[in-house]
Amino acid sequence: MAWLSDWYLWILSGHIISIIAWMAGMFYLPRLFVYHADTEVGSDKSETFKIMERRLLRAIINPAMTLAWIFGILLVLTPGIVDWAMGWPWVKAALVLAMSGLHGLLSRWRRHFASDRNIHSARFYRLMNEVPTVMMIGIVIMVVTKPF
Repeated sequence: MAWLSDWYLWILSGHIISIIAWMAGMFYLPRLFVYHADTEVGSDKSETFKIMERRLLRAIINPAMTLAWIFGILLVLTPGIVDWAMGWPWVKAALVLAMSGLHGLLSRWRRHFASDRNIHSARFYRLMNEVPTVMMIGIVIMVVTKPF
């Protein structure tokens, strides 16, 4: 795996770019849900939101998350990058797993909207819209400051 060291900056760049795209989608999709939850089922607005949500998830969020994971795993495998004896990588890993779980929930909620089975309020989605931000802050703090 020594070749990873030679490609480190390219892998890191790919990781950062894919995370930016993933987070942009993770911030925007629940915001779309906020507006979608307040529309009448079967309305033109509702159908437009369904298209927007599906395209956002399939064209941006899913590929970006996949690439973030691929580049992230390559970074972890790069010699000398992560010291697993420290605490911060474990906290970051837990937060990334939680973010991936939230991604799964957003996918499920999108399917519920697509089949006109949404059960959550706009207020619920407003609250959920803040969750990726909190997780992202935790991840960035772990990686940049390495507090423990």
